[in-house]
Amino acid sequence: MNPVALLIAVMIPLFGGALILVLPFKKRGQFEIYTEAVVLAASVLVLFLFVRKPAGTFTLIRFVNHLSISFRLDGMSMVFAGLISCLWPFATLYAFEYMKHEYNHLGEWHERRFFAFYTMTFGITLGIALADNLLTMYCFYEMLTLVTLPLVMYTMTREAILASRKYLYYSLGGAAFGFIALIFIIVYGNVAFQYGGSLDPELIGSRQNVLLLVYVFAFFGFGVKAAVCPFNAWLPAASVAPTPVTALLHAVAVVKSGAFAVLRLTYYCFGVTFLRGTWAQYVVMTAALVTILYGSARAVKETHFKRRLAYSTISNLSYILFGATLMSPAGLVGALSHMLFHGVMKICSFFCAGAVICQSGRTYVHQLDGLGRKMPRVFGMFTLASFALMGVPGLCGFVSKWNLAAAALESENPLGMAGVGVLLLSALFTAIYMLTIVVRAFFPEREFVYSSLEGIHDPNWYMLIPLFVFCIGMVFFGLYSTPVIDFLTKIGKGLI
Repeated sequence: MNPVALLIAVMIPLFGGALILVLPFKKRGQFEIYTEAVVLAASVLVLFLFVRKPAGTFTLIRFVNHLSISFRLDGMSMVFAGLISCLWPFATLYAFEYMKHEYNHLGEWHERRFFAFYTMTFGITLGIALADNLLTMYCFYEMLTLVTLPLVMYTMTREAILASRKYLYYSLGGAAFGFIALIFIIVYGNVAFQYGGSLDPELIGSRQNVLLLVYVFAFFGFGVKAAVCPFNAWLPAASVAPTPVTALLHAVAVVKSGAFAVLRLTYYCFGVTFLRGTWAQYVVMTAALVTILYGSARAVKETHFKRRLAYSTISNLSYILFGATLMSPAGLVGALSHMLFHGVMKICSFFCAGAVICQSGRTYVHQLDGLGRKMPRVFGMFTLASFALMGVPGLCGFVSKWNLAAAALESENPLGMAGVGVLLLSALFTAIYMLTIVVRAFFPEREFVYSSLEGIHDPNWYMLIPLFVFCIGMVFFGLYSTPVIDFLTKIGKGLI
């Protein structure tokens, strides 16, 4: 297939989303059909490209020498693009119902603005996934901050504005460190993604420690969006955004873009041969392990429903970074598998939280008593997502955590061995902070009065269908993950 289709896949949601602001929709139904059609068209095209894989690279703009804005489909691209293309149509369907109930007082224009940026974010994220080189990925990475900023500050409350400022400062500051890495890679290698790394040993000479320091800076720079310690304060603050936004911020687009960028940087730019066994590896691996424990511990303490899930995201993202810092093919497989499966688990749990907020207006854990009896479908699916995040066998979370632990043991790295203990302790914390919600919802105290929950019930099919699909995915990939893991293993070995 012609590689220009890669550009078309990126541009469909970009231009289609922008047109939402100008097209004269007469009814809300027309607006919903158009938005869902744009998202589905881009998703179907991306999935079709997996079947008819384009040969070569499509170059949109060529600057000087090897610097260009180019797109290419490789194994890594297929993992990330496949994840967002499968989740975004369901997220959009969910958002229609959520925004209608929660923010209908803001008016039609505000809702159009929301879905315009929501859809354009899909296109920007596809640009990151399909980027052929570090320059292209960096450009879309910067655009991702700008296009998601209006979503974070959507309600324009004081809290939302402060959260959006924090998000902007952290993101731009982190991208600045990523830009330093881009410059050094231009000078000492090639910006094109190459499995094994694109640095030129002859150009490096005696400057190894300088480049290792640049890698550490870039790891934390791109790691800002992946919420690595100590640059994760923006993520819980961003929970003030509407739930469809926080679900994509925490499960699909922003945070996964940060993790994806770190994987590209480690395996396709600097290269694990250059990094493995150096002081830089120990620094970044320590940061990942500290973040896993920090996020889990803070989630146990947090009483706000969505912020508790945000701290859970902080912890789980560093599972991916831990796999990346193992710097081995098995580590890459573990990281990619958790990137995929965590996306499904976390978007399901966030959408359950959003359904609870939408139907009951309750936002704190202590307010959830007895809601499991009134919203059995939502809390039943939240329970399944909780078990998956804990790593219960038979669900997809177990598969990715098993791969990460196996890779850590295989590495024979002392910090990798310690990481297995960290994963087990984090699983214990996950059981505490997730099952606390489940137990309160289904088994409140005896003196609890159910009449206080009158009028609360499960949402309609707009919200329930996405949740049901995600639950099927958690079970399916938990029981039948072999084809996915085999595919990821080929990527880990550089065969795709």
